[in-house]
Amino acid sequence: MSQNYVLKLYNKLTKLPLGNKMFSMFAARKAPYFKTVSPVISKLVPGECHCLIKKKRAVENHIGTVHVIAICNGLEMAMGFMAEASIPKHLRWIPKGMQVDYTAKADSNIRCVAVLPDNHWQEGDVFVEINAYDDNDVVVVKGHIKLWVSAKKAK
Repeated sequence: MSQNYVLKLYNKLTKLPLGNKMFSMFAARKAPYFKTVSPVISKLVPGECHCLIKKKRAVENHIGTVHVIAICNGLEMAMGFMAEASIPKHLRWIPKGMQVDYTAKADSNIRCVAVLPDNHWQEGDVFVEINAYDDNDVVVVKGHIKLWVSAKKAK
């Protein structure tokens, strides 16, 4: 399977100094709301994406931990770029929902991970596993994002 434009760009830019930051800035421009958490994509391969959110005042809640909505934003970004980098050319996707559980305090930087097991794409509902980890690899948020996958219309 040949790489699509997202994966090609990621692989090209990450060979450069500050390439992950350059790619992440490009990524956040595609969906401007992502910029609110200053995400950095640290890994992107077919079926998997990691996105780092730095703990800073702008993403904290009233008790000084990373706000779960900021984490969900990072998880959605990780899912979206995993999907764009992975989905076969004849298919398209759209999110239908997100289910998350808060499992621990998010009191450090957060690594948001989206995984499609076995990079298995099919038409219909597809569930992407999402987990957010603190600096000690403790899961602070876990869940899934449900996608609707359908065939692209013939041109």
